[in-house]
Amino acid sequence: MSPAMRVVGKAEGLVAASYNVHKCIGVDKRFDPGRVAAVIAELDADVLALQEADRRFGRRTGLLDLGTVERRAGLHLVPVSSTPGGHGWRGNALLVRGAHATHVRRLTLPGAEPRGALIVELSFPTGPLRVVAAHLGLLRRHRILQAAAILTAIAEGEAMPTLLLGDLNEWRTGAGSSLSVLEPLFGPFGQPLPSFPSRLPFLALDQILGHPRGLVSQLEVHDSALARVASDHLPLRARIDLAAAHEAVQAALATAA
Repeated sequence: MSPAMRVVGKAEGLVAASYNVHKCIGVDKRFDPGRVAAVIAELDADVLALQEADRRFGRRTGLLDLGTVERRAGLHLVPVSSTPGGHGWRGNALLVRGAHATHVRRLTLPGAEPRGALIVELSFPTGPLRVVAAHLGLLRRHRILQAAAILTAIAEGEAMPTLLLGDLNEWRTGAGSSLSVLEPLFGPFGQPLPSFPSRLPFLALDQILGHPRGLVSQLEVHDSALARVASDHLPLRARIDLAAAHEAVQAALATAA
């Protein structure tokens, strides 16, 4: 069954993925949106967060071949751009299959660089899912502030299963990590999976984190021959058990009441 034909929300759960597409420029320096679309099709994802999906300077127009992505992967772009022809917000784009967005928030993150995050509430047949798609900054002190801003924004919404995925630009673990501020909600963190650089990955810059515990499983780096050349990052892919996560959220709310 092709990705476009697969039924989502079944017992085996959903697939979420994150991919920094490096403005569709591969490690061979070629601009090739079709090659990126082919890697996206390999992921067979129901929720896909992309980073660096728009031009960074000048008019922030999108760089993806959306028609090819839709035909090959069955994914549709969630409209979030404030620029005509743009795909994302501060380069962050979100594509989904079998769901529709009920609420979209564009979050400007603190720091010297123009960084941002998307906070999108999606409606799936198995229930709602909040997705936070982010690309954090290069400086540790800014990442700490950015992670805290994301937590504040999440706390302002209703209780629901939540994914945080993207290029979080942090390779450290433990107390020295700028992401330790996220651990009370999204922890405990698992073993880091190196995804950068794509030819010989040794830095775990990309993450898929979930709340409540058990929402995310089978986290893996998608290391195909095409992915190794299409971008300087390898994608991450994970299984999402949305039905079980909803039960856990409802149980926690009942206990709190």
